[in-house]
Amino acid sequence: MSFAAAAARRAEALGARLPPLMVAAERVAATVAQGVHGRRRVGQGDSFWQFRPFVAGDAITRIDWRQSAKSDRAYIRETEWEAAQTVCLWRDGSASMRWRSRGASVDKLERAELLLLALAALVLRGGERVRLIDGVRPNGRSSGAPRSAGRTGLDALAEAVERNASSDGLPPQTMLPRHARVVLMGDFLSPLEEVRATVGRLAAIPVSGHLLQVLDPAEAVLPYSGRVRFLGLEQDGDTIIPRVESVRAEYERRLVAQQEGLATICAAAGYSFSIHHTDQPPETALLGLYTALAPR
Repeated sequence: MSFAAAAARRAEALGARLPPLMVAAERVAATVAQGVHGRRRVGQGDSFWQFRPFVAGDAITRIDWRQSAKSDRAYIRETEWEAAQTVCLWRDGSASMRWRSRGASVDKLERAELLLLALAALVLRGGERVRLIDGVRPNGRSSGAPRSAGRTGLDALAEAVERNASSDGLPPQTMLPRHARVVLMGDFLSPLEEVRATVGRLAAIPVSGHLLQVLDPAEAVLPYSGRVRFLGLEQDGDTIIPRVESVRAEYERRLVAQQEGLATICAAAGYSFSIHHTDQPPETALLGLYTALAPR
């Protein structure tokens, strides 16, 4: 297949998949938006936010005389609080994220991308900017989407998500704005030392944020019994277990240890941590993510 033909096929697949994904993301965002308020607030900055009536105690130098001349009241011009105005998002695109059990309607990657775009829609509605965490080219420049705003920014972010299918289970090294907020979504089944190094690197920029572990419901309880062949998804080989029920307790112990380790790593770096199963409503996870981004 020629390069042009391959590119055309990818473009066609992208065009077919994005509309339903965007519709679903905006629906989830709209549902959550009804119960939360925007994160924009008054403070030091250059970006205009709103006019409000002058009240006793305000400095006269803050009066916007042009706006005040339009009515019989004096008005103050307020600027927007600009700390953590950029929210950086990442989702794991590795092979393990593309698996789903028979009890799940979506795979982990599809749910992570839905949450990423829905969260971006909420953040953009609040007047803040979003960007995708991706790799860095040899010249030091980001290879993905720039900071985006508005509906156009959401469309650009969705396309960037499709173009940047990470093959690793952890976010790559990249250049991020200082004091931004990050949200990392994946199954985070990598060794804890690798996760600790990644989160520590981000915290040193410094950026803070949230880590969401996305799991299939079968990964949470290992519901199988009897002789089962487990297929390796990331070149780690297949495994045959004669009696799965005999290893269920040890499996659950190791999963709990992994999750406790993730929570400890996040707490040490000033991050928050949560777990989402793909058979749960996406709105619940989205509300938790949006709340986690609120200024502390």
